[in-house]
Amino acid sequence: MTTENTQSTENTQSTENKDSGSRDSGSRDSGSRDSGSRDSGNRDTIYIGKKPLMAYVTSTLIQLANIPSVRIKARGMSIGRAVDVSQIISRKTENAGYQIGEIILGSESLESQDGKRRNVSTIDIEVKRK
Repeated sequence: MTTENTQSTENTQSTENKDSGSRDSGSRDSGSRDSGSRDSGNRDTIYIGKKPLMAYVTSTLIQLANIPSVRIKARGMSIGRAVDVSQIISRKTENAGYQIGEIILGSESLESQDGKRRNVSTIDIEVKRK
C-alpha cells in the first residue's frame, strides 16, 4: 500500500469508529448515571445524571417517537431532575399526547467510598403516549 492508501484506510476506520461511537453514546446517553439508556438494547429507559435538563427531555422525546412508553430512572440528588423531565414532557408537550404513568419509589443500599452502607432513594417514572 502506498502512504495515501494507508491514510485513507485509517481515515475510514476512524470515521467508522466515530460513527459507531456516536451511536453508542446516543443509546448510552444515560450509560453512566450521566447519560441515556445503559444497555444498547434497552432503549426504553433513560437514566438521569448531571447533564443539562433538556438533554434528557430531548432523549426521552426521541425514544417516545419510536416506542409507546419510556421509563425515566434516577437516584439520590438526581430525583428532582427526573421529576422535572417528566413534568416538562407531560405539560409542555400536552398537544403531543404524553402522560405520566406508573411512578415507583424505592431505595438501594450502596457502599460509600469510606466503606459504610448507605441507603439511596430511587425513582422510576413511566412516561407514555395517551
